[in-house]
Amino acid sequence: MTDRPLAILQMGRPPEDLRATHGEQADWVTAALAGIDVPLTVVYPADSDALPDPARLRGAVLTGSWAMVTDREPWSERTAQWLRDALRAQLPLLGICYGHQLMAHAFGGVVGYHPQGREIGLHTVQRVPASADDPLLTGLPDRFAANLTHEQSVLQPPAPAVVLAGTAHDPHQILRYGPQALSVQFHPEFTPAVMDACLARRQDVFAGEGHDVAALRAALAPTPHARQILRGFATACAR
Repeated sequence: MTDRPLAILQMGRPPEDLRATHGEQADWVTAALAGIDVPLTVVYPADSDALPDPARLRGAVLTGSWAMVTDREPWSERTAQWLRDALRAQLPLLGICYGHQLMAHAFGGVVGYHPQGREIGLHTVQRVPASADDPLLTGLPDRFAANLTHEQSVLQPPAPAVVLAGTAHDPHQILRYGPQALSVQFHPEFTPAVMDACLARRQDVFAGEGHDVAALRAALAPTPHARQILRGFATACAR
């Protein structure tokens, strides 16, 4: 079927103030994929949308969320079961932040609050030797910048998963689950403006946790290498 779309599974809605000024997760992913000739469809599992038959898709991107995987919301657990079915069907999958954690949970890993707290702002992702031949990381430098905002992490990857990159805070930043499935803890779809808005709206909370919010905001910059992973995934699905 030449008209099969690439699905964006939006994992819940952003806070209303952020949504009013910067849109939603699916908007950010769509903008990041500008210029790639692939049809897109957006699915909202948290709004009770039916999850599509994997055979009718080119692939699926699972977005970040303001929910927590460990809350085991019914819509999230329903999506986890769908992920298991999609993996068996060899559907190309890319998880982002919450999507990364949900994929790890769905495939048998352990997700929970990071023992050292939140990771937020622009950080350096370090590739490990196992990533050398990964098709979505081809051409990336060994170290690259990415935007992060998360309290929960993949504490224990699923047994079959291969760790491809980490940060000083979280060693499980990129996981490969097989030829068709990869997930990233960071946000390749974020622009500096979206990351800045996330920092600004709760800056008192972050400062109370010990983060230098002014320094985090001043350090923001484009993250083209992180974005390349998302665009490379969509380009492969478009073929």
